[in-house]
Amino acid sequence: MTPMTATPHTLLVENLGEVATPLGSTPRRGAEQGRVARLPGVEVLCLDGRIAFVGPRKERLRRFGELPPDGPGVERLDGRGGTLVPGFVDPHTHLPWAGSREEEFAARLAGKTYQEIAAAGGGILSTVAATRRASEEELVANVRRRLDLMLAWGTTTAEAKSGYGLALDPEMKQLRAIARAAADHPVDLVPTLLAAHEVPAEYRKDEAGRGRYVDLVCHEIVPAVAAAGLARFCDVFCERGVFSVEESRRVLAAGAAAGLRPRLHADEFADSGGALLAAELGALSADHLMAVSDRGVEALAQSGVTAVLLPGTSFFLMKDRYAPARRLVEAGVPVALATDCNPGSSYTESMPMVITLAVLKLGLTIAESLTAATLNAACSLGLGAEIGTIEAGKRADLLLLAAPNLLHLAYHYGVNPVAAVVKDGRVVHRAV
Repeated sequence: MTPMTATPHTLLVENLGEVATPLGSTPRRGAEQGRVARLPGVEVLCLDGRIAFVGPRKERLRRFGELPPDGPGVERLDGRGGTLVPGFVDPHTHLPWAGSREEEFAARLAGKTYQEIAAAGGGILSTVAATRRASEEELVANVRRRLDLMLAWGTTTAEAKSGYGLALDPEMKQLRAIARAAADHPVDLVPTLLAAHEVPAEYRKDEAGRGRYVDLVCHEIVPAVAAAGLARFCDVFCERGVFSVEESRRVLAAGAAAGLRPRLHADEFADSGGALLAAELGALSADHLMAVSDRGVEALAQSGVTAVLLPGTSFFLMKDRYAPARRLVEAGVPVALATDCNPGSSYTESMPMVITLAVLKLGLTIAESLTAATLNAACSLGLGAEIGTIEAGKRADLLLLAAPNLLHLAYHYGVNPVAAVVKDGRVVHRAV
């Protein structure tokens, strides 16, 4: 057969130990979450940013012929016996912030709780103050630095929230920084408005202030952000001492009316009814769930809402309580994983670290964790038809692990397993 004609870009990933991937375009739940295809000795051919073929070399040659010689538009990635998995999808991050909170970290090590630190003026509000002071250019640079780290750890798509502005202009500034940082970076960002992250200090001076802030979010911030096209989702921190179920319902209803789909922080420190609200509204995700009730688990299972679990947060806050991942899986709730990358409660950009915690602390299997970090995470962002698996027709977002098989992803911990990252069919990162 004569050599195939090169498309605008052709990538062949060869010499692999195995390809490991969930399959499909809808969330995997129950026993299906742990069903991962593990294909030894296959190749993956990508044409013009899409996966065109996954299978044995002989079949690829029969269907597509030999590749042209290396040159413009043709690229080969030598797997060196490694494992190819879908690029990680991180569906819960807080990337556009300024400042840092290492003193709070030291205070927690000395015995202070997250809630005690927040009550003393630290926590989210300290990052709000620093982020309000920062210029948009500073926030763009900060997001880009974090994206560089995420890419090096294998993330190819991530959600990114505002929520450290807590006023119209600072929230818009954060969301513009997300858009600008992602415009020329390989990692795709999906923006979320989280103006209801906390009640800002200026609205805490009297009892009526909290209501005025919820009104501001619903009537000014949400419509302005939606009109500017700066967010795809609307989120709220539904938690005791933050926003009640009724306040959260108002914010998410305002978001939905403006075309922003709901997702929410739910039942992180107490059973506050967040999971039930997520099920009622058909949210794309309910996140955290460390304190979710049995009723909340059942409601999530019935509604099909994805549970986005953040084990890094429990770990970093030195909590003994983790989200009940096994109970969620066995109830039929689709489970996804995320870093919760933020300066106060989970300062990491590493999805491999989250997968290790999911296996050791949440009780997920390695296969379940892979599905949670790829397909289910993609579905929680409405992107399951495009990314999250290695199948013909999907976007070619791929991750080459320097490991002979999938099990090493959690087995060999504390190191970066990433050998190379492919985004839209092009190698965008190689480990040194």
